[in-house]
Amino acid sequence: MSEAPPVDLPVIDVRGLTKRFGGRTVVDNVDLAVMRGRICGFLGPNGSGKTTTLRMICGLLIPDAGEGRVLGCDIRRERAAIKARVGYMTQKFGLFGDLTIAENLEFFARVHGLDRRAERVAEALERLGLATRSDQLAGKLSGGWKQRLALAACVLHEPEILLLDEPTAGVDPQARREFWDHIHDLAAGGMTVLVSTHYMDEAERCHEIAYIAYGRMLARGTIDEVIAASHLHALQGEGAGADRLAAEIEKRPGVAMAAPFGAAIHVCGPDMAALQAAVAPWADRIAWREARPSLEDVFIHLMRGAEDHSVVAA
Repeated sequence: MSEAPPVDLPVIDVRGLTKRFGGRTVVDNVDLAVMRGRICGFLGPNGSGKTTTLRMICGLLIPDAGEGRVLGCDIRRERAAIKARVGYMTQKFGLFGDLTIAENLEFFARVHGLDRRAERVAEALERLGLATRSDQLAGKLSGGWKQRLALAACVLHEPEILLLDEPTAGVDPQARREFWDHIHDLAAGGMTVLVSTHYMDEAERCHEIAYIAYGRMLARGTIDEVIAASHLHALQGEGAGADRLAAEIEKRPGVAMAAPFGAAIHVCGPDMAALQAAVAPWADRIAWREARPSLEDVFIHLMRGAEDHSVVAA
């Protein structure tokens, strides 16, 4: 088996990943590198290729084109070795509702062929705050507690990389925050995390982000880097009826998007002078100030400019 890469090299390092299904290109020439202990947010609309990319990285799918290494292992020739060292939490993780929390973890410990099973299960229960509920049936848990149990099962074998596919969909805000606290604890211990999400507040909790649409990587870097690379500018408008002007202002030259935020309005575009000219007709009753473009601004702008290349071959 290949040795783990040195600490100064990425633990995920793939280039040109491509996957087709039935003539449709689902992932198109994707490059991705993630260093050890980093949390990388993987963002994009439904059907953008995020899940397929995750499955190629963890060895569940063989790419039609591209190459790379995960934990020093070749993604084509050493898939079994990769699977053994990666934890993968799918959107609907396979918990057994008629087993208790502890019994579920004991089952997964046996699946992985782990030694010290009782000790590992006890540690996982304590680490994820599940010890006081260990005898509760998994089927009776709320969404947040089910996700916490699923996370405990995924890290039971102490993987070096954790792949999470929209792990907090449908979970309440407090449970989401607690879940993310656990993710940061794992990363602080050296685990590398690649997590797909639709939530902008979750993206902002990542060390870095990657945005994919129609199978193509459109943006990559830290949040500041991605926003800077968009070359967008923004204005915030406040005043009577400001939130009702979005549709009208968005039609003006130089405006990429306009959206109400509470009683205010947020206007975005690639040129500040053009933005200021666009909102000038309302300057007598709306106070305008320069604002920072948001991740949501960037992603909507990228999505509107993206082309669907996933055409079914004739």
